[in-house]
Amino acid sequence: MKTRTVFGGLLLAVGCVHRPPAINGVPGAPSQPNEYWTPSASDAARLQSARAREATMMTPAMPAALGRLSVPEVVDLALRNNPATRLSWAQARAAADVFGASRGAFLPTVTVDVNASTARPLAPSGVLSQRSQVGPSVGLSYLVLDFGARAGNVDVARQTAIAADLSHNLVVQNTILGVEQALFDYQATRTQRDAQRSAVEEATASLNAAQERHRVGLATIADVLQARTARSQAQLALESLEGAVHIARGTLAVAMGIPANASFEPPVLTDSLCPDSLKFITQSVDTLIATATRNRPDLEAVRAQAAAAAAQVRVARSGLLPTISLNANRGYTTSNVPGLQGTTYTIGLGFDLPLFTGMSRQYSLQAATEQLAATTARAEVTRQQIALQVFTAYYNLQTSTERVRTAADLLASATESESVARGRYREGVGSIVDLLIAQSALADARAQDAQARWQWHGAMAQLAHDVGVLGLRGEALAPLGAADTSGTHR
Repeated sequence: MKTRTVFGGLLLAVGCVHRPPAINGVPGAPSQPNEYWTPSASDAARLQSARAREATMMTPAMPAALGRLSVPEVVDLALRNNPATRLSWAQARAAADVFGASRGAFLPTVTVDVNASTARPLAPSGVLSQRSQVGPSVGLSYLVLDFGARAGNVDVARQTAIAADLSHNLVVQNTILGVEQALFDYQATRTQRDAQRSAVEEATASLNAAQERHRVGLATIADVLQARTARSQAQLALESLEGAVHIARGTLAVAMGIPANASFEPPVLTDSLCPDSLKFITQSVDTLIATATRNRPDLEAVRAQAAAAAAQVRVARSGLLPTISLNANRGYTTSNVPGLQGTTYTIGLGFDLPLFTGMSRQYSLQAATEQLAATTARAEVTRQQIALQVFTAYYNLQTSTERVRTAADLLASATESESVARGRYREGVGSIVDLLIAQSALADARAQDAQARWQWHGAMAQLAHDVGVLGLRGEALAPLGAADTSGTHR
């Protein structure tokens, strides 16, 4: 009966536990799914302190002056402020330190120990005696032979460090491309805004002309209303572009790693386009792909990972072989018992042969072999992806070049058409509808021309990135497609 009572009490106590435990005096979770959770005062203070430390440690580098920046300054700020570059840099340094630590396996290990003890053993005569001993000792341990395990581990650490460095290079190039694309988007939006301002001025001039013609009886009120509607539409488009310029500027600031509301003047780039983008490309797309396979840091990083996997296979294979080690120790013991003091030493040569380890080392070797096959396949996949990226970027650049030419022709014809329509309306032989249509087409042509030209710049930067020759100042380290056998532009 007592046992059943105790068991029932335990079940009742377990059944009563239906709430999560409290965290520093507050419920451990919201009581309902549609409620907020509020931390305790101590937890809130700790969170506030952590936010303050983060704000101190991650203060972004700001422009030295609030004047207009240059493109290299924009790129430099992005590289210094982007947390992704700091992360990859720290990972690269950590991997290099691991490589340095791995080389210590080739050196002997020397240790110094000091042991002190007090005991009260029972002597053979049945008398308890007090015994105190103090003894320093120096030990040496050295792995004489391991059939390649140490060399393999060092090679794994070396290739891993190289892969981390190359991965950092990839992050740097991605950061440069991202800030350049943000800069080109800002330039395109600003140019479209300026073009739309001209469209508003032209629409205002057309409205004034329609009002004057209506005043002298040469036009109806319908012409004035149509011109006023066209001017309002142009003004609405301008207001939208004004907001878009501010947004593009904020996006550029964030790409630079500074607050979106920071005070700075983005660079106004000179729109110096080459008539033919192929003048920048001295080789074929096949040569560009070959250059990318030499220069792309992500492919080189995967290759380094494959080399590390191959070294890991050697390490796993050495685990099936014996090891020979040397151990030596020398010490001196002092004691209150005269017969228990003096110099001691040991020296030994060990031979360790793994006869049976539960097949763990065999499976480790098999796993390392399969991992090598996987990294080799990953390198091939990356190489194919890079070839597709270069191929796509190459023909996107050609398409952008054709778009620039077509947009320029469209702008020229739209400008001439608007000029003719304006003259015809001024002479009284054309209608306001023809003039408004021509002005709308001119505004569209200006916008398409600005977008096409800055998309061309973006296509050039994308190709330089995909080939792997994008420099730290945002420039191509070499003419696109030029022979590069040094392998230094990674």
